[in-house]
Amino acid sequence: MLRMRMTKTALPLLLAPALLMLMAFRQVPLVDPAPIPVPNGVNSAKVEQIIGSALTARNWRIVKHVPGEIDAVYDPRAFSVTIAVHYDPQKIQINYVTSSNLRYEEKNGVRYIHTNYASWIKNLVTDIQNGLMMAK
Repeated sequence: MLRMRMTKTALPLLLAPALLMLMAFRQVPLVDPAPIPVPNGVNSAKVEQIIGSALTARNWRIVKHVPGEIDAVYDPRAFSVTIAVHYDPQKIQINYVTSSNLRYEEKNGVRYIHTNYASWIKNLVTDIQNGLMMAK
């Protein structure tokens, strides 16, 4: 009985370092996506509308909108990330700006961030690409 009680108590203590190591692996290199080409015939007003629709559909909040740039924040819970979407008649570029509580850090010149950031940006790129295809 004493042995069983000791095991039940010791098991969580033994698993804690393993869980902490797994949490560290939830970081991935932060790489801004490749520029999204804008098809011929899609004007800048339509590009702005497509970017804005993609952002709001994914619950990003637009905090700055000037010609050629839209800045947006995603902050659904106890974390936030800010991106800048630069656009012109040829391309759209999404760049990381800043974040909080997403494990962002730079090591040896490589930027790292929580793995979910990559999927949020991938979804956003896909939505923008789909909107551009539909606009042709």
